[in-house]
Amino acid sequence: MSVERGVLAGRAAAVSLLVGFAVFALKLFAALLTGSLALLSDALESVVNVAAAAMLWAAIRISSRPADDNHPYGHAKIEYVSAGLEGALVVGAAATIAWQAVTRFGREPAQPELGTGLVVSILATAVNLALALWLRRMGRVHRSPALAADALHIRTDVYTSLAVYAGFGVAWVTGKWALDAVVALAMAAHILFAGLAAVRASLAGLMDESLAAGELEAVERVLGAEGPPVLEHHGLRTRRSGWHTFVDLHLVVEGRTTVAVSHAICDRIEKRIGELLPGAQVTIHVEPEAEALGPQSP
Repeated sequence: MSVERGVLAGRAAAVSLLVGFAVFALKLFAALLTGSLALLSDALESVVNVAAAAMLWAAIRISSRPADDNHPYGHAKIEYVSAGLEGALVVGAAATIAWQAVTRFGREPAQPELGTGLVVSILATAVNLALALWLRRMGRVHRSPALAADALHIRTDVYTSLAVYAGFGVAWVTGKWALDAVVALAMAAHILFAGLAAVRASLAGLMDESLAAGELEAVERVLGAEGPPVLEHHGLRTRRSGWHTFVDLHLVVEGRTTVAVSHAICDRIEKRIGELLPGAQVTIHVEPEAEALGPQSP
């Protein structure tokens, strides 16, 4: 991530943080007005959004720093630390929601404030939806996986809120307020799985997991499109570190191929892979045919 792109992405993260605070305040106000467990659980999930936005802002600022002597591959892996902490917060929020649902099962909310509270909460969800759409666009413009992930998380929060309103509405109409707690428990399960998925994705990045199968196939197609003097390739390895993608491989060429020609071939391959994987850093080790085949018997 360039310094300029990092600044712009950081501004987007700051907007996400400020809007997250506003959405949380609105949802908490709605939950206090109604006493609804489902709306309270929705508000508690917004706490996670605020914390995640704060970590996102810090992580983008750090990851946008250029490589240095101590970090020759850059600082992008800090985004995985942020994602892991976000996942842990999500798991904690799920546990809190489940506890509230069990201890307050069937309690009827404050009837006079139901309508007002629901309107306030729906307004907060509308703001969240606008933020998610904007962050998704910023993630694409700046090619930032962190912003794209934040957009996805907030969009998931919107879907969860819609489910809450459905359960809340059924409980209000039927008077069976136990449904309010049931919806809260269902939300707790949903949020728990989302948190575990975030932790898993963070660990995958820290453990240098390979690129997805579709991306690997695209790289293989680029390599396979090369004809003579390229004979074959092997030792293809890939990994992703936040914004950065790393690809390295061994390329076998005919023994008579000059250094200049080999260099031109590598430049062409690097350019094509870079078009498939923006920002990819490609390292190619060229081997002459005889060396690749190993020692020859006399």
